[in-house]
Formats: sequence, structure tokens, C-alpha cells
Amino acid sequence: MAVAPTFDLNEFSNVEDPMIYSNPLVESVFEFGSVIKPLVMAGALDMGVVTPETKYTDNGFVILNKKTINNFDKKGRGIATMQTVLDQSLNTGMVFVESQMGHNKFREYMKSYGLGEKTGIDFPNETSGLIRNLDSKQDVDYATAAFGQGIAITPIEAARAFSSIANGGSLIVPHLVKQIRYEDGTIETIAPTPSKIGLIKSEASETITRMLVNVFDKSYGEGKYKFEHYSVATKTGTAQVASDDGKGYYTDRHMHSFFGYFPAYNPRFLVFMYLKNPKGVNYAATTLIPPFVEVTKFLINYYNIPPDR
Repeated sequence: MAVAPTFDLNEFSNVEDPMIYSNPLVESVFEFGSVIKPLVMAGALDMGVVTPETKYTDNGFVILNKKTINNFDKKGRGIATMQTVLDQSLNTGMVFVESQMGHNKFREYMKSYGLGEKTGIDFPNETSGLIRNLDSKQDVDYATAAFGQGIAITPIEAARAFSSIANGGSLIVPHLVKQIRYEDGTIETIAPTPSKIGLIKSEASETITRMLVNVFDKSYGEGKYKFEHYSVATKTGTAQVASDDGKGYYTDRHMHSFFGYFPAYNPRFLVFMYLKNPKGVNYAATTLIPPFVEVTKFLINYYNIPPDR
């Protein structure tokens, strides 16, 4: 885990804002946007209500409860598949997916990923996500939640949820502690343990992984980031930031996020990154893919991970 800006405890008296001492990875919640889409798509695949080839008509916008939901570029694609929905991160496509699932099953899957719960990580002051919109009476709240707006979760909640679609459907209690050694010589080994299993079937896990590998291989920079000998499953997110007064969203502030796991079909690592309100850059594909690629290359080389393709 890493956070910037950081601090020097030897000079703690020079810090003007004591909030810098908090750990936002477990103590803060954010609306992460489109990185949530694979969780929803995985649930729909698991239900059997969509396949990667399922088509819908994308007009570029959807109106629900008199509110308009647009794609990020406000453009329609005409007839589009579910693979295209992830490749081009189409909000209208996720509204379609949620409608195929139905509100109750959508809510059930999202909560099964541990959203709205503490993960149990061995860090102090952990909080849990805000997912009240999953119990809303308005269709628009479910639609926006399907592309990651209107629900706010901690980064560690997000990472655990993404891991569950990577590992075949198990929700793991994350740990940073490996052992506790007591003064009497007793050693307690701390191992990652699943709190839930079978969230999605292995077939759904494999299908969403294949779709996310296609996203990385073909959608970013016209394929220039593709690893020739390694499959990497990824998704970006660019979300609006809620106003401090609780009334709508800022028009000039965004949250960038990105996750990826690899080797995709037998993953050793999941990397999740986010940037709060980056300046002068519109999309996470620009800000976060290059550092993700560098981290991925380092981990592959450092741990001598064998190629998988």
C-alpha cells in the first residue's frame, strides 16, 4: 500500500493538515466510476442474462426518472455488444446490463462482493462503503450505480471486490500481517482466508477475465500496451466527484482509477491505483496505464513469473 502525499513523523509538528496522518486506503470512501463495471458485468454473466456477444442499441444517452445518463463522450455507437461496452466504457450499456439483471439481483451481487462492509484488514480505523443507492426506489439510482456513481467505497473494498472476480468467486479477508510472535514464544500465522466462496461461477470468472484481457490488449493506445507473453485483465474508471455540499457533482473535478490482474487466468497479483482530482488530464487511460505497466513489468521480473501465452 502506498499513498501520496506522505509525511515525516520526525517533523510531525510542521504538518498543517492532520488528515495527512490518516490512511485513505481504508479510512476514506470514493465513487470510483467505471472500474465497477466488470463487477456488474460478471454478475450478469453469472446469471446468464448476457454474454460477451449480447447486443443492445446505444443512442448515447438514456432517460430515467426524468434524468439523462450519457456516455462519457455523449455519443452513440448504434448496435453494440457487451464486449464493446467494456472496451469503450459505455454507461448506457451498463444501464442495459442492470435492467437485464433486475434491481434485486443487481443489489444482491453488489453486496455479495462485500461492498458496504469492512474487509477486516489488519489496519486501524477501517470504515465501510456508502451504498444506500442500492436500496433506492428510483431506477436512475440503480442505473448510475451500475457504472460506479452514487455508491462510494474504500480502496481496499474495491481491491477485494476486483479480486473476487479474478480468483473465481471468493471474497478474501485481506491481511498485511504475516505472523504474530508472542513473548511466550507462541507464533500465530495469519493467512488470507475466504469469508465467502462461490460468488460467481468459475465460467463467469473466466468469461469476464477474457473480456478484460481484450480491453487491455486492444482498447488502450490501439494495443500499444499489450504484453506479448502475458495476459493482463484491466479496466479504467473516470468518475465525477461529489460536491462538498452534497448537491450534485463538480464539473471540473474527477477521480481516476484503474485495476488490473495478471497473469489473467491464474493471477498472482492485482494492482489497483487511483488519483484524486488530477489536473489537466481527462481520462484514467492517460494518467494510470503507464504507471500500471511499469509496476506490472517490475512484479513479473522480480517474482520471475512464467509467461502464460
